[in-house]
Amino acid sequence: MGSGTELGRVRGLGSAKEGAHHWWLQRVTAGANLFLMLWLMVSVARLPGYDYAGVRSWLSSGWAAVPMALLVVSVFYHFRLGLQVLIEDYLHGEQRVAALLLLNFFVVALGATALFAIVKVALGAA
Repeated sequence: MGSGTELGRVRGLGSAKEGAHHWWLQRVTAGANLFLMLWLMVSVARLPGYDYAGVRSWLSSGWAAVPMALLVVSVFYHFRLGLQVLIEDYLHGEQRVAALLLLNFFVVALGATALFAIVKVALGAA
């Protein structure tokens, strides 16, 4: 079978000591998502009209653009953390590495696109 004791064979295969940090980040982003989604729902409900010009002028305010950007960052990071857990639990080997890389590229691309749109509207580009 091999040399050494049973304890020696399994040493090093325990916890990576990252689970608590990951768990904490998921809870923090979930709390931020709740707070920022509540802000978004109240803000949208208080709009005088839901036409393009009204929403555009609302989002061009710094008081709306900054929390909206924070919401995008928080939601996409929370999304990434949750799917990372699923990928790590159910995929193995090269599939896991490829899926995690794809997940990271996907989240960065969509998040950057959303942030770009917010900045573009906030700065008044046509």
